[in-house]
Amino acid sequence: MPMEAGLVEQRRDGVVVEHHHVSKVRCANKLIKKKRFNRRIPRSLPQEVPMVLQELFLSCRDVFKGPGDVPAPCDVQKLCRILDNMQPEDVGLSSRLQFFNPKDKVKGTPIVTHTTIYKCNNFSLCLFFLPATAVIPLHNHPEMTVFSKLLLGTMHIKSYDWVDPDNSNDSTPSSQRRLARLKADSDFTAPCNTSVLYPTTGGNIHEFIAITTCAVLDVLGPPYSKDDGRDCSYYKEFPLSSISNGENSVTEKEGESYGWLEEIEMPENSHMDEIEYLGPQINDH
Repeated sequence: MPMEAGLVEQRRDGVVVEHHHVSKVRCANKLIKKKRFNRRIPRSLPQEVPMVLQELFLSCRDVFKGPGDVPAPCDVQKLCRILDNMQPEDVGLSSRLQFFNPKDKVKGTPIVTHTTIYKCNNFSLCLFFLPATAVIPLHNHPEMTVFSKLLLGTMHIKSYDWVDPDNSNDSTPSSQRRLARLKADSDFTAPCNTSVLYPTTGGNIHEFIAITTCAVLDVLGPPYSKDDGRDCSYYKEFPLSSISNGENSVTEKEGESYGWLEEIEMPENSHMDEIEYLGPQINDH
């Protein structure tokens, strides 16, 4: 995925990525492709960290206390204020890059690419790149607070919250459909405000559909961790009227919509490419 200042450098399907070898790794119990990169930092890479990126890192370090902790409203506002002011250039991106203006149409299912700017036990900063029509399918964020900032492009976001969040997956078979309340079903175009989801509210289960080529900065606190019970699950949705469930009944109020969600395996066409981040580096000392 091309980033300004030589973030990635080798051409494939009109996208530039620099790598020497391709191997497979598991991330959150889902198979992704990971590329090993030349560790040489290009001379053109800016050495000074953009002030807003460093401010975001320092604020995340103060705000996220670890698993089980949800940021206070004042801390949420602080992070949103920083993210709302962030520009693509703060993470080495530019709308002039070829990836965001492809000459050739990509054949087959567009591949989503992601890179990690920073990660620790309490939080992570990640970038996701979606070519036009690419999809990150409906998935959850267990016990996590997530801030999503659309940096470039236009994206459709659809999200749900469980109607009964206390009915956890530990006691509910994954094959059983659960009732969920629709939180968002709209198009977003950069620049726009940061969206926030919480462990049980705010649209914890969501999907991204790229209308144009998009770049999204995600702040996850804490990050996914299968070992700690925060594995990513995927879902298929069914209209409320199409399924009868005697244990759950709901009347749709004005302005509210519902659906049934059933946990599924990760869709076969939803693998992501992972690349090494070579943009402005955070000072974590």
